[in-house]
Amino acid sequence: MINDEEKEKTGHETLVNNCSNSINFSENGGIRSSNDENLGNLGVKNVDIATLGNLCVDIVLNVPHLPPKLKPEREAYMLNLASSPPDKQYWEAGGQCNTAIAAARLGLQCTTIGHVGSEIYGQFLRDVLREEGISFVEMVDDPDAIRNASEAYNTLLCWVLVDPLQRHGFCSRADFSEDPAFNWIKDLTRNVKLAIKQSRILVINGYGFDDHTPGFIASALKYAVQVGTSVFFDPGPKGKSLSAGTPDEQMALNELLKMSDVVLLTSDEAESLTGIRNPILAGQELLKNGLRCKWVIIKLGSKGSVLITMSGISCAPSYEVKVIDTVGCGDSFVAAVAFGFVHRLPSTNTLAIANAVGAATATGCGAGRNVACLAKTTQLIKSGNLNEDHKFWRELLDECMIDQEVSLLSNEALNEFDGKFRCVPLERVISEISGLISTLESSEIGAVPTS
Repeated sequence: MINDEEKEKTGHETLVNNCSNSINFSENGGIRSSNDENLGNLGVKNVDIATLGNLCVDIVLNVPHLPPKLKPEREAYMLNLASSPPDKQYWEAGGQCNTAIAAARLGLQCTTIGHVGSEIYGQFLRDVLREEGISFVEMVDDPDAIRNASEAYNTLLCWVLVDPLQRHGFCSRADFSEDPAFNWIKDLTRNVKLAIKQSRILVINGYGFDDHTPGFIASALKYAVQVGTSVFFDPGPKGKSLSAGTPDEQMALNELLKMSDVVLLTSDEAESLTGIRNPILAGQELLKNGLRCKWVIIKLGSKGSVLITMSGISCAPSYEVKVIDTVGCGDSFVAAVAFGFVHRLPSTNTLAIANAVGAATATGCGAGRNVACLAKTTQLIKSGNLNEDHKFWRELLDECMIDQEVSLLSNEALNEFDGKFRCVPLERVISEISGLISTLESSEIGAVPTS
């Protein structure tokens, strides 16, 4: 009989090694066929995580009031801001840079795949990524050919506006176009394919549809599946609009939900995609409908998070912190889940470190280079300051007919069943995570940056 730990490990082995070689690719993805000699050999995966698209420069400004909601007035508001380029002190790496930086600070080998222009904003992003030890793969074969082209080829800017009440507003040129910002990028280049092929994980998020066409994103997904790269998909707030979008958007969204190995959502996002209010039931529905999906992770804000597999459910409360800014918390959370995935941690341990990275990021201001460092994350985990609410978890589970084991990270019990769930002691998780981090820090290959 297989015990719980062996079950979890077996499921994780399947997740890491899962690969399909039966997919045929259309020409619009730039892939000839499954007989392509470049696809036949899976090769060495020497990169832990690659992010696809959604690279931008955040311009973070304090404003007296947030931009208007109506599109014409909102666009005029943004153009007025852009008429006087802000000082560089207000620039920050944004989008998928948040995930890449958080992952690199956890000691993962990272690559970002995207397009940035040759202007000062593009150079700024390349400099930031290089300083963080992150590789950058340009999606365009010959960027010099578009050096003097129109604004459509420039680095995407996102205006992050904060009012006196610390409420956030966002706007970019992608908000005012019917087409993705880089819809002229049609095919996966050789370099992009190689970057995907060499990575253990490819992270795709919903904001990538602001940059790229559904066909382009679908072709990247299919190629990742073909070459044995696990796919993480975080639809974010875009999931709702994509589910009601064009036929191509709906098809690409459905393919991502079906073919991704790991799907990450907030409880609201899960409800919008399934129509199911209970996050555990919604997660189980997504898992059931996914052909390759092995993990569905639901983020529950201040309550914590849940990881759902076919064999069990793991729950972890959040950490009690003073929240300063939530920008970048979800992106950092994805990076920490990737850390747990790469190092094959038990589900509860993965949630523990993911909640800690997200919470530690929330104690700072802004994202990019302000996402949590390892030292801050480790300190938060060791504090053991969990926001425990067993009543919340019991009520959540009472709504479900669950015949699987449910584990809950807790300070209050030691490997005991508490009616609805088996409590996993935080003390043990702290010891296991600390031991792993110490091993990585002492390893020449996997040295982990602490700041």
